[in-house]
Amino acid sequence: MTDEITVVKLNHKRREVWCYEGHIITRKPGLILLEAVFNRPDLKLHYVTLRTGDIFQELYYTNRWYNIYQVQDKRDRHVKYWYCNVARPAHFTVNQIRYIDLALDLLVFPDGRCLELDWDEFNNLDLTRITRQKAIEGLNQLNQIAKKGDLPRLFQMVE
Repeated sequence: MTDEITVVKLNHKRREVWCYEGHIITRKPGLILLEAVFNRPDLKLHYVTLRTGDIFQELYYTNRWYNIYQVQDKRDRHVKYWYCNVARPAHFTVNQIRYIDLALDLLVFPDGRCLELDWDEFNNLDLTRITRQKAIEGLNQLNQIAKKGDLPRLFQMVE
């Protein structure tokens, strides 16, 4: 088994949106923690700038309707924020993670502030009632984790 892995983000119609490489930190039944480097031009995102070279630790699950990114500054590795994607449970193969993004996101800052993002986009997706319900449940679970301050611990527990 190699420690390199490709992440493939799909939209709700199962079309590829983005693809990039990462390195596995931990692989356990039902979850993968990987590290990837932000390889796009600098991007301002809700009060924080993502810079080329920033470090993402990414946690994917096969049984949860979300994935979580811990975004660290490239210079000193301090946590800028956690970016949580509402998504269908991920699918793993030996060298690939595929997930279907469902538009809703939760941005969590180290001081505990949370921002729910992209409700308009989510509301316009053509989803079944069950998929929509599962997505909202996933967002609610993420909000509960964030409110308890458990995001840092999730990453420590799986390393």
